[in-house]
Order: sequence, then structure tokens, then C-alpha cells
Amino acid sequence: MKPIDVGAGLYDAHNHLQDERFQGCQSELVEASLGVGVTRMVVNGSSEEDWPWVLDLARRFPSVVPSFGYHPWYIAQRTPEWRERLVEFLDLSGGCVGEIGLDRWREPSDPVAQEEVFTWQLRLAAERNLPVSLHCLKAWGALETVLRREPRPERGFLLHSYGGPVEMVPAFVKLGAYFSFPGYFLHERKQRQRETFLHVPEERLLIETDAPDQLPPDPVLDFRLPVAANGTVLNHPANLAAVYRGFAAFAKTPLELLTRRVADNFSRFFLAGRTTSASFPDETNKTE
Repeated sequence: MKPIDVGAGLYDAHNHLQDERFQGCQSELVEASLGVGVTRMVVNGSSEEDWPWVLDLARRFPSVVPSFGYHPWYIAQRTPEWRERLVEFLDLSGGCVGEIGLDRWREPSDPVAQEEVFTWQLRLAAERNLPVSLHCLKAWGALETVLRREPRPERGFLLHSYGGPVEMVPAFVKLGAYFSFPGYFLHERKQRQRETFLHVPEERLLIETDAPDQLPPDPVLDFRLPVAANGTVLNHPANLAAVYRGFAAFAKTPLELLTRRVADNFSRFFLAGRTTSASFPDETNKTE
């Protein structure tokens, strides 16, 4: 598959390249992604367990923008030192905060603990003015309440894979939101979610793969991976180009224009005024 020839790189606002389901094939995945024009990808940690893997990927691959956070699904696993460890990884990497958020879809859930963990991480991102990637499922009202009550990063925040009501888009925009579109929304059954993105201001739009999850529909795929051990089909991060093409076709936007807009938005939100390359002690600053 040839790169998209539009004069600007492709930017993945959210994936999980560290995921163990990739079975150690990250080098091949990154190589394929670079081959289709992917310039940067934000790799989001979900818990203390995978933060070291994210840090390692940032050391190995210049295209990786590392991000560290406690996903609401995994907060029961947090250690008493999780706050200190999160700060340590941010200091080592110059990374972002995420994936963090609220989730009322997956059971069992502890809404009180979720909000406590989410709020602490949001405050940390605001204090340092770091990009922060937010997860939300069936908790949009609660999320808006927290965002209105708490300090937010001056640069704004990302609602990754936004699936909330279209009516809430203007309110979130006023609070500083960016919105990232995943390839999964190209499935026909996701028409409502696709159409919501027609109401997102062009200067707040980002594109994501969420790989290895949120697989786009088969007809648009450029890259296919073997079925995982649990029977699921994994999403290749190089399918980012397919997501760009799919969104451009749906939104009736020239692909070149979309690519340049997303590049500008990504740079403004994730990169402006920041150093994103990881710094490491001498004993770990080695290439493999």
C-alpha cells in the first residue's frame, strides 16, 4: 500500500501499540505505518502494568508520542504508589496523560473510585498543561460535570473516539475539547456516530485507529492481522490511512485538505510548546 500523497503526514491521535495482543511485532507494525505515511502516533498506557512498555516504545521509535494514565477499567489494580509512578513516567518521557476517564458501561464499576482517580489525573494534566486523552462510555453527563468543576489543561483535552450526543458537542468545544474519529465508526451501523462528527469544528478534529481495537469495516482495510487468541480480529495501526480516506469520503472533504487540517490540529494540541522525545538514563538510552 502506497502512502497518501497529499503533502502532509498522517497522525494517529490514539492507539495502544504496547498491547500484548500484538505479540511482540511492534517493530513490523511501526515499519508498515511509516510506509503509509504515518508521522506520529500517540500510544496510550492504561495502567501501571503497561506504562513501562509505552516508555520502551517511545525510546525505540521516534514516531511514538507516549501517554500514561489509569484507564477506568483497570483502577482496581492500582497500587498505593500509582500517583508517584505516573509522575515518574511523565518526567522520564515528556509524555502526555491518558487514557483516563469515566465508564458506566462495563460492569462492575465503582463510580466513586473512577471519579477520584480521573479527577486526580485531570488536575495533574492541567497543572502541567499536558495533552490528555479522555475515555467516556455512558457517562457523558458525569464527565461534563467534572470538566466544568475541575481545572483543565489550557491546551484543551481530547475526547477519544467520541460517541456522545451530538447536542453536547458545542458544550464540550467551549470547555476545550478535541474529538478523534476512529475507523470503527465507518461501519454502516455507526451512522449516528459518523454524523455527529459533521458537527465537530474543523479545527478540533483528529483521527485515530485505537489499534488493536476498533477495526474498520473489511472493504476499506489496507492491513489485516491474524485472529487473536481470544478470537477477535486485531486492528493494524497502519490502517490509519484507510480511516483518513473513509472519513474524507463520508464528510465529502478533499483528502488533502483533511490531512493538512488534522496535521495542524495534532501539532497544536499534542506538540506545541512541548518536548515529546523521551529522556533516559545512560544505561537505558540504547537502540536495539
